[in-house]
Amino acid sequence: MKKIGFVGLGVMGKPMAKNLMKAGYALCVWNRTKSKMDELTTSGAISANSPREVAEKSDIVITMVTDSQDVEEVILGKSGIIEGAKLGSMVIDMSTISPQVTQHIAEKLSHKEIKMLDAPVSGGEVGAIQATLSIMVGGPKEVYDECLPIFNALGKKVTYMGGSGMGQATKLCNQVICGINIQAVCEGLMLGSKLGIDMEKLLEVVTAGAAGSWMLSNLGPKMVKRDFEPGFRVVHQQKDLRLALSAAAELKLPLPSTALAQQMLRSVEAEGMGEKGTSAAIVAIEKLARTGTR
Repeated sequence: MKKIGFVGLGVMGKPMAKNLMKAGYALCVWNRTKSKMDELTTSGAISANSPREVAEKSDIVITMVTDSQDVEEVILGKSGIIEGAKLGSMVIDMSTISPQVTQHIAEKLSHKEIKMLDAPVSGGEVGAIQATLSIMVGGPKEVYDECLPIFNALGKKVTYMGGSGMGQATKLCNQVICGINIQAVCEGLMLGSKLGIDMEKLLEVVTAGAAGSWMLSNLGPKMVKRDFEPGFRVVHQQKDLRLALSAAAELKLPLPSTALAQQMLRSVEAEGMGEKGTSAAIVAIEKLARTGTR
């Protein structure tokens, strides 16, 4: 089995790295906050002092960090992966970033004969923990085929989407649909609250019908209970919607509902709740309604 390096051990990265170890892969890990490596190194992973050192000790390096500039830094920056990667090695970026930045990074890596896949994921922290993520992959098909066993250790639905950047482009479409769906859940629940409906019964009914969705089933109960602990943070959803709106602007494509969802989440950020989970989106509607969902 190939030796895998893992860069970025946050809410998503750490459980994904754990699942690779459960699948039998030898791991070398690095995280900017060193204490986040402890749990994995205790379980047998090797720690590194930089992304470069991770690459030196690995055949394949997976990155799972926050934004486009973070990916560029850990791959192309000083002491980055590009400085330590072997000829013919592979980089798999599983962050959610700009498709254009992905293509730029892939081109830079190709000059050193390093292959790259962009493979963002959907499914949140629960999916990362349970290895049930949906993974959308862009890049050379032969590299995808070679890395498929790794993806199968992390998710239940793995789809090859095309050339470099197509995984990221697919993820932006996913996030547009997620963002608008969250807004719809908030509005439906607030209407039910104002009408005096039993909220538990409302959720039971609508999740079983045509309005049912992942967001409704997973975030609806959290909104009703005012459980805003993060599975996926508001600031990260905002970053993804920003990327989607930026891509749409380049295409002169109007995305009016996406823009509304982003602005509603911005009001949640204004309440100091950017680090809360996206279930906190209900707070924006509560402010407008001057009420709670209970």
